[in-house]
Amino acid sequence: MSDRQAKKGTLYLVSTPIGNLEDITLRAIRILKEVALIACEDTRRTRVLLAHYGIETAVTSLYDEIERKKGGVLVGKLAEGLSIAYVSDAGTPLISDPGYSLVRLAIEARVPVVPVPGPSAVIAALTVAGLPTDRFAFFGFLPGTSSRRQSFLRGLRDLPATLVFYESPRRAVESLRDIRDVLGDRQVAVTRELTKVFEEIKRGPVSGVLAEMEGADIRGEITLLVQGAGEKAPAGDEEIEQWVRRLEEREDLSTKDLASRIAAELDLPRKRVYDLVVRLRASRREGE
Repeated sequence: MSDRQAKKGTLYLVSTPIGNLEDITLRAIRILKEVALIACEDTRRTRVLLAHYGIETAVTSLYDEIERKKGGVLVGKLAEGLSIAYVSDAGTPLISDPGYSLVRLAIEARVPVVPVPGPSAVIAALTVAGLPTDRFAFFGFLPGTSSRRQSFLRGLRDLPATLVFYESPRRAVESLRDIRDVLGDRQVAVTRELTKVFEEIKRGPVSGVLAEMEGADIRGEITLLVQGAGEKAPAGDEEIEQWVRRLEEREDLSTKDLASRIAAELDLPRKRVYDLVVRLRASRREGE
């Protein structure tokens, strides 16, 4: 038995940039150069990335419709000792992308499966949404019709975790309307084109974000986040300013005392509130 027959290859699941080509790890570049073959969701998109980094490894397509059939062929190559990297169009493979069948076949064949972590639109969006991140649930794309979407959302009404979805730009407004109607006027974040030139993040109650987006020409990839049931999103500057105005109308408080009161009421770091109160009062004095 030859060494190649004795030792199986490794299947690497390689995360690739979701937009900005600089968002790739050194390890990912090395693995993509070293493997015998790169299987990819779309060879045209992957070749752009490979050309950017001077990677000349052979590529082959592996998308939803052919994954199970062609996956068996690839696992055969892995069993013969060839190592293969799998990449999706962007981000982390298997996260609303193909790759699951390939991974299952590799595991069943006792082929090593190794993650090469990196970009993920879900994680990137969570970090900037301003919603709780200690508990979150990702559901991929929302159903395509309003009736099915509303039925699906009703099943999530009592889930105490930040809800994360992918959404197409042409359905984003309709989905926000259904979220408002089923889940109420919760805090949301709509992140669009993350890491790209026209990156945009809209935050606030769903009614406010919806008002901004209705009638707009919406393009690009969207990750939509919704406040979970019973979750209280951290107060933003606007809410703190409202508290400042209300308390100042009723009481004559020092900056320190005002900040302490508001920080306690909103469960926020006192320094953050204090710094904002200082800026507000300084701005007022300059305007007088």
